[in-house]
Amino acid sequence: MPSRMSALDASFLFMEDASTPMHAGGVAVFTPPAGGFDHERLVRLIRQRIPFVPRYRMRVREVPFGVARPVWVDDERFDVTYHVRRSALPRPGSREQLNELVARLMSRPLDRSRPLWEMYLVEGLADGNFAIVGKSHQSLVDGLSAVDIAQVMLDPTEETVVVAGDAWRPRAEPTDIELLSSAFTEIATRPAVAFEAVRDTVTGTATSAAHVGQRAMGVLGAALAMARPPASSPLNVPIGEQRRFDTVDLALGDLKRVRTQFGGTVNDAILAVICGALRSWLMTRGAPVNQGDVLRALLPVSVAVPSLASGDAGGNRVTAALVDLPVGEPDSAIRLQQISYQLAQLEEGDHFVGADAIVNIAGFGPPTLHALGARVGSSLSRKVYNLVVTNVPGPQRSLYAAGSRMIAAYPVVPLTKGQALSIGLISYDGGVYFGLYADRDALPDLDVLVACVRESMDELLARCERSRRTLRAVRDDAEPAPRRAVRKTGAVKNAG
Repeated sequence: MPSRMSALDASFLFMEDASTPMHAGGVAVFTPPAGGFDHERLVRLIRQRIPFVPRYRMRVREVPFGVARPVWVDDERFDVTYHVRRSALPRPGSREQLNELVARLMSRPLDRSRPLWEMYLVEGLADGNFAIVGKSHQSLVDGLSAVDIAQVMLDPTEETVVVAGDAWRPRAEPTDIELLSSAFTEIATRPAVAFEAVRDTVTGTATSAAHVGQRAMGVLGAALAMARPPASSPLNVPIGEQRRFDTVDLALGDLKRVRTQFGGTVNDAILAVICGALRSWLMTRGAPVNQGDVLRALLPVSVAVPSLASGDAGGNRVTAALVDLPVGEPDSAIRLQQISYQLAQLEEGDHFVGADAIVNIAGFGPPTLHALGARVGSSLSRKVYNLVVTNVPGPQRSLYAAGSRMIAAYPVVPLTKGQALSIGLISYDGGVYFGLYADRDALPDLDVLVACVRESMDELLARCERSRRTLRAVRDDAEPAPRRAVRKTGAVKNAG
């Protein structure tokens, strides 16, 4: 029989509506090889690698009368060319045009009658580059060991790894009678679980999602015990169906310079950049920004993920934290110190949660780490935090798709109800790449926030240089002046 969807994954289907599609994704920009790259080559690559992600050929099948959670069944009409699509920008396509296309593609819900993923080859970018935009439903990629299609399509070198032929044949789809029989067997052997599934269906709500929220609150309880409710902000408003998307590129070396000068970690420096950007953005809106004001961010940080190229398990550790971003503090160095202190206190207080615990709360694997905010339950968004900021370290070497070098990658973190902005980051090959995803109507000035991110980085670097010069001057003043050599002269005789 087909595998039954977990209660958590089913909850994402129940929670989903037109304004909150529950898929995560991203856009990657590539430089093509000498022989070029086209849609046929991408389809061939996906055909070769899709055996490593078997669920990408499965679709959701509802159980009659809703007596049990949906199941995964092989899609007997699976057609890879339906999922791997082609688009183009008017040459030379600009970054702004690409971002607008990504926003429109991500706004559309996935077709539930087919496997819940899509991939787009976007041609026509400037400099002869192309982009690949992907999105996968959060119910599709589940568990710490889960693998996303975007992972298996990448290689560590220009040489494409040859994969043996695929002899996949779809299993026959179960009949309604078989699905009901399996459900009744589960009711007999696990009545409590079955009752919960029926209750969810009857009420028409994702009760399991509420259970996820309760468990998340338990894990984060230590961090929340002394915390105030998050402040109201333009980031927490009703949202619609359409989105905006924008990107920022920063140099990892610049963030390391800040870390070296002021201490802490690269994560701390990134959050300080975001904090400064949010402060400036609020001020451009004329919003009151007073000393002591904060915006609360939900952060999955310090994530050691498996190699995108090899898929090695490694020492996975996911940490989740609530951090107050001190947007009311005018000094960028002090903002950084306050953020560093909070994260250090959380770590010392054992409030970080290991990957084995997080997977039981939020059910995500390495490919969907950027979706933590959505997976802890949409009911928490306005009650616990103002925005989600995710930072997933990537490999510091080039990766390739069928010989094409990936030069940038930008995450798209889904929004939940009442949450108008999410920020996803990935560090890769010497750069840090921001993907800012926002409700179209709530943040018509997303481009202003993007400019504020760059200005905040410049502000931190300038503050870093001033601090370095000050320290040098202090050291110079503290050193004793070198003694002057005394020239010896002959004795003067009195003339009498």
